[in-house]
Amino acid sequence: MTAKQTLLLASDAAADLESAVKLLVSGSLVAIPTETVYGLAADASNEVAVRAIFEAKGRPTTHPLIVHVADVAHARPLSRDWSPAAEILARSFWPGPLSILTPRSDDVSPIVTGGRENVVLRVPAHSATLHILRALHDVASIGVAAPSANRFGSISPTNASHVLAELGGRIDAVLDGGPCSVGVESTIVDCTHEPAIILRPGGVTVEEIATCLAEHGLTVTVSPDVSGVIDASRAIAPGMLRSHYAPRTHLDVFETTDEAERARHTAEARGDRVVLLPHPEDVYQYSRDLYALLRACDESGADLIIGCLPPPGGLGAAVRDRLLKAAAGH
Repeated sequence: MTAKQTLLLASDAAADLESAVKLLVSGSLVAIPTETVYGLAADASNEVAVRAIFEAKGRPTTHPLIVHVADVAHARPLSRDWSPAAEILARSFWPGPLSILTPRSDDVSPIVTGGRENVVLRVPAHSATLHILRALHDVASIGVAAPSANRFGSISPTNASHVLAELGGRIDAVLDGGPCSVGVESTIVDCTHEPAIILRPGGVTVEEIATCLAEHGLTVTVSPDVSGVIDASRAIAPGMLRSHYAPRTHLDVFETTDEAERARHTAEARGDRVVLLPHPEDVYQYSRDLYALLRACDESGADLIIGCLPPPGGLGAAVRDRLLKAAAGH
């Protein structure tokens, strides 16, 4: 594709926010900040613009995108069967790091959903992006289609510089909204069934979802495919591939620090340059820092990255998921 100048816009500048809106309305691609990761946004009502997302990322056109909207009132019309579970979760966790899979209405192009009959919807928790979404709704857009703003399969971006490193020259603008506060992608819940099914762990935990639904007499389970599928055509939602979020450098992950240390000694004994992925004790800090840490390890020139998995409960489930999928690419 032809290289273009990528503008860097400031989310706290009214003129730059207006520029971001105008670019999106015109069919351009703009990377936008959210609390999870930066998303590569296009007007979801514009099929040509949506197709450009797949080209810029090198993403298979069969791999579905998430549609971001400003509030639950703009989400409901995009579903032809908005279930009680969807309503409960949306009211409880939006704006926030939760995405809902629901049957798509005719308002949503199958290009957005990779040809599937379901669509994934989310209301992000970032004031600048919500401002943009409200402005787009005001001109009759359904919202933005926005996967992570990186090359397909690589490490997701959690600040504007990551986006420029990945997609500079391939997209029209990046709206700099600072570092992402959650740092891993949203939880995706399939609300087309009862019980609801968690397809991808993320910033809203399994325990929080289960408690919320139980208060209304509903239940949730975890998909057997949550650890990932091999074929992109089988992934019914984003982030479900077995290999994803991967650094260029080989990554091995272990359950304990002792196992990680033994692996480091073995690798160094055979002459490998090894870098240890830092393992913050606070899983919330680990989540916020994970992708930046992986990028720093990637840039160190090492032959091998070795990491230690956090415990599986709470937000640790999402961090484990990203590390295991990052390691599966090697």
